[in-house]
Amino acid sequence: MKARLLLEDGTWMEGVSFGATGETVGEVVFTTGMSGYQEVLTDPSYCGQIVTMTFPLIGNYGINRDDMETLRPFVRGFIVREHAEYPSNWRCETRIDDWLKEWGIIGIAGVDTRMLTRKIRVHGTMKGLITTEDEPIEVLKERLNVLLRRDQVAQVSTKSIYTAPGYGKRVVLMDFGAKYGIQRELVRRNCDVIVVPWNTTAEEIDRFHPDGILLSNGPGDPKDVPEAVETVRRLLGRYPIFGICLGHQLLALACGADTVKMKFGHRGCNHPVKELATGKTVITSQNHGYTVRAESLAGTGLEVTHIALNDGTVEGLRHTIFPAFSVQYHPEAAPGPVDPNYLFDQFIDLMETHRQHASKEVKQHA
Repeated sequence: MKARLLLEDGTWMEGVSFGATGETVGEVVFTTGMSGYQEVLTDPSYCGQIVTMTFPLIGNYGINRDDMETLRPFVRGFIVREHAEYPSNWRCETRIDDWLKEWGIIGIAGVDTRMLTRKIRVHGTMKGLITTEDEPIEVLKERLNVLLRRDQVAQVSTKSIYTAPGYGKRVVLMDFGAKYGIQRELVRRNCDVIVVPWNTTAEEIDRFHPDGILLSNGPGDPKDVPEAVETVRRLLGRYPIFGICLGHQLLALACGADTVKMKFGHRGCNHPVKELATGKTVITSQNHGYTVRAESLAGTGLEVTHIALNDGTVEGLRHTIFPAFSVQYHPEAAPGPVDPNYLFDQFIDLMETHRQHASKEVKQHA
């Protein structure tokens, strides 16, 4: 069956349909990873987006239960150069075509993804439409002229509180679209993890008496969740805070900095990042379309700790007074390298240092 891709600048391409049939509209982006398509599809940070895979062959190792980053896919559509109809891998449980059909995700193959990626790099991300229906281009252009939803965080966040019990530090994980990798790394360190919805208030978090707060990744514009910014502002200084991706941006906004939309964002598992304190470079997994404006940090108490070597954007922040730090990339990887995994250990150390400091203050006032 044929499928067509239409971009808001009028460009349209014809390819072959796989996955579900029908029509979908979303923001067209690209990711540069050579593998990890299953983790990409199940990453909530891609909610509302049509994802282009730059690696040409997708689906060759199928789909399995263990590589999910959430229980279901969140992308609006999937664009590939070549769709492997017959996967070959000992862990394969189903074909990507069948799996996408189960979840109603429309895919298109046979597209010149190199040309599409170059177009996005030159002109920036843009709305797109994938359809298997036989409608004139003029009609499809009208359907593309719609406003995209801006409540992605509410769509992907947990609706209720749940726990992953442990006997170590108690961490409240604010779920703005958290990947399983974050919780997995905390559990590996024996943390007692309490996962809460994105709009949980500071007062509600106080009741759990946490040792620290982790602000998760998530989709969309951080300015679309002002309630979360206010919660972070009220928690700042009272608990150690570690922000990842969207959580990094929310921490910056809570401190008075500003964020802006990038031309085409960072998406993939091969982005070099430099740690300014040591001069070391790590290869990181990234997925974001917004960034913290470096020039807006003056007077916020924040200092830059990491920068992206490809474009010089802010990749890490540390508060100079309060126990809080954040990174724009994903130390939990999935997919990607685990070079920056040590940041979870730094978070554990920060919680321990803060606990010891609080204990000394209590003794001094006793």
